[in-house]
Amino acid sequence: MMYSSRRKPVLYFREERRFLSSKCTIYKLFGLCMVLVLVSLLWLQLSCSGEMSASVHQQPPCQSASQVSGTDNPSWGPHKLAVIVPFRERFEELLVFVPFMHAFLKKKKIRHKILIVNQLDHYRFNRASLINVGFLESGNDTDYLAMHDVDLLPLNDALDYGFPEDGPFHVASPELHPLYHYKTYVGGILLLTKKHYHMCNGMSNRFWGWGREDDEFYRRLGKAKLQLFRPSGITTGYKTFLHIHDPAWRKRDQKRIAAQKQEQFKVDPEGGLTNLRYQAESRQELSISGAPCTVINIKLECDESETPWCQLV
Repeated sequence: MMYSSRRKPVLYFREERRFLSSKCTIYKLFGLCMVLVLVSLLWLQLSCSGEMSASVHQQPPCQSASQVSGTDNPSWGPHKLAVIVPFRERFEELLVFVPFMHAFLKKKKIRHKILIVNQLDHYRFNRASLINVGFLESGNDTDYLAMHDVDLLPLNDALDYGFPEDGPFHVASPELHPLYHYKTYVGGILLLTKKHYHMCNGMSNRFWGWGREDDEFYRRLGKAKLQLFRPSGITTGYKTFLHIHDPAWRKRDQKRIAAQKQEQFKVDPEGGLTNLRYQAESRQELSISGAPCTVINIKLECDESETPWCQLV
């Protein structure tokens, strides 16, 4: 029993003189109170433990992550998509992207997993290398990939994210992308089978900073003799996608340093998957608003004798 005043226990013990002898000291009274408190706490602990154990036995059996999230339903078809997102410090966009894309692909019954390739090193951002890493880290349970910017969201349900068996499929085509409209543009969102991506030797690792890596990849598609496909019958035009990047808040690294100004327009005949160097620091399974994704934290390596523009000076 709890009291708000010290007077109450004193009065109580005066009324129970037969229980306590007149020789009791204040220390004995304090000790007795402590014993009563400990007994009460022990009883409360045992009672709560019993109720908790009973409630645990009433819980339903656990489901696997794929059952809960609905990302890998075999009835949706034999193919599975790896959505590869090159990423660095754009968490506000990521919080929007993952739940949106998960719901979009689930609605279209596309088996998928979302891989966020997070660049931890202190070099300049390298989108192409991060996509190469995503390809290598995507596992054997996927057979095609989407090179997907984190700030571009598809708004038209008619857009096709299915298996691009005939050749690379540029979802964010120049006729639909809100910003980039030149004919050789293949950035934003591009679907490829893993076989076709390997035929291109992936993307060049020479592009540090923002831009030009997808223009070089367009030439790789031609060299591999792969036919590029784009959406047809989409009538929403430049409103087909939502571009959530805020240029005032996140400025792009468009600096061109030394020989980078000339090198950015050249084809890299040998670089790609074969000369990619990186370290995978950790791998984390996350859920954002109920949507699952995998974050792969990596550190890229740079040969400064080959690409001295990998870091700002």
